[in-house]
Amino acid sequence: MGISLHCFVEHKLFSRFILGVILVNAVLIGLATNNSLYENYQSVFVFLDVLILAIFTIEILVKLAVYRQNFFKDGWNVFDFVIVFGSLVLYNTHFVGVLRILRVLRVLRTISVVPSLKRLTSALFMAIPAIGSVTILMGIIFYVYAIIGTSFFGKLTPEYFGNVGLSALTLFQVFTLESWASGVFRPIFAEIAWSWLYFVSFIVVSTFIILNLIVGEIVNNAQKLSEHAKEESEDMQKIMDELDELKQLIKEKEQ
Repeated sequence: MGISLHCFVEHKLFSRFILGVILVNAVLIGLATNNSLYENYQSVFVFLDVLILAIFTIEILVKLAVYRQNFFKDGWNVFDFVIVFGSLVLYNTHFVGVLRILRVLRVLRTISVVPSLKRLTSALFMAIPAIGSVTILMGIIFYVYAIIGTSFFGKLTPEYFGNVGLSALTLFQVFTLESWASGVFRPIFAEIAWSWLYFVSFIVVSTFIILNLIVGEIVNNAQKLSEHAKEESEDMQKIMDELDELKQLIKEKEQ
């Protein structure tokens, strides 16, 4: 019974069914934000919400029965458990705001169901130490350019470069490449011809180089995880082939 239940939980159809329920739950949460629609079909929304929560609860209970203590060794399982358990505990309480947040967080369970999303998210978390170092480097670059901007452009455009804080905020706007040319750069360039060197060099260093470092680290970790998953898949296939060979030998001996 344990083996069959394990196969049931690990089966692709089971994962696809749970993914389908998560997507339906996401659509219902979006539709429920329409007050008139929710008031007209409140009973339907409540019924479907209870049904989806019941499905999620059964899923967690089945996984607990199969994996037992190993269930909580996987961080994604803990994430799913907290969301479902929290939704059950707070369902008929006055903590409506927390319950709404938990309902929205159910959508994030898509990550725990889709393997490719799990690998991408894991790669993102693995890159956090490197991203931290890059962030420190970016902070230093922002600080240096903020001081330069305040020194040279503070009197000309005090609303943008009046002090280091304003300069850093302006540089963040330039960093996002959102309306920086018409709003910030051109009025300064009209008065100070060499100011283009300041802005262009900052964009090249911060936007192109620094962001590429972050993206490159994430992609590198994602590639490592994909290779690891591929190796595990190949090892599992070898084990399955060996088991098939053993079964074939046993059948031949029995004959």
